[in-house]
Amino acid sequence: MFFALTAYGLWGVLPVYFKLVAFAGPLEIIAHRICWAVLVLLLMIVLHRQHQLRHMDVSKLGWLALTGGLLTVNWSVFVWALLNNRMVETSLGYYINPLVNMVLGGVFLGERLRPIQMLAVGLAALGVLNELILAGVFPWVGLTLALTFGTYGLLRKKIAVDSVVGLGVETLILLPLALGYLVWLSLRGEGTLNDGNAAEIALLALGGPLTVIPLVAFAAAALRLPLTVLGFFQYIAPSLTLLLAVFVYGEPFRLAQAVTFGCIGAALVIFSFEGLYHQRRTRLPVGRVA
Repeated sequence: MFFALTAYGLWGVLPVYFKLVAFAGPLEIIAHRICWAVLVLLLMIVLHRQHQLRHMDVSKLGWLALTGGLLTVNWSVFVWALLNNRMVETSLGYYINPLVNMVLGGVFLGERLRPIQMLAVGLAALGVLNELILAGVFPWVGLTLALTFGTYGLLRKKIAVDSVVGLGVETLILLPLALGYLVWLSLRGEGTLNDGNAAEIALLALGGPLTVIPLVAFAAAALRLPLTVLGFFQYIAPSLTLLLAVFVYGEPFRLAQAVTFGCIGAALVIFSFEGLYHQRRTRLPVGRVA
């Protein structure tokens, strides 16, 4: 539980960090995040996971290049939204994410959706439809975050690579692009490496550990907790982000958004309790009535 709280707690307050590095543009922030994360991840792999690199083949590298691209899109949209005062929309995306995972599992992994799960998905869809019709806004930020991260998780499940090793390879594949962008900025006389001070560069470098630490904590929690229990913790991150958006950064929270979040919140409650009930039923001894 400590590891789960650490992972989702850090993910929930991570917007504060990105607000602090708002002196750099979204792409520069992502480029620095990739570069500094590579250093931390390679150190961890060299110290503890060298043997897992032997199982890496060309096929897995190709898939990790694709998942790395999805991760880059996800990070870029997330940072762009934060820097443009659309933090509420990012929390919407990560509330939807568990339901997107469920749909993707049903479509691509043959995991059948039970009737109550279908009800939960329908409620979430109703919330998105409300945002589109009543608020007159297409929630592209939230949907992009949910779909890219959901697809990322689906592909990583199919690849079956250790989380740290996988992220290390993904960021290593993206490293030439990230370094190339930073060099290009410097040649133009722009960017923090060119114009910034030591404190600003150190803040950008902090993005590396802040990327890796919650991932490692999550992996540790996933090894020790049942997935249904871990599932409840995943709502901590978007809840913290939503609270930060409204009460710290003063983002507006319209009535139409309240209806949207209400639909999605109800869907998540139904989804979670249905999962717990189903797990309890499947664990009962034969002949025993719940």
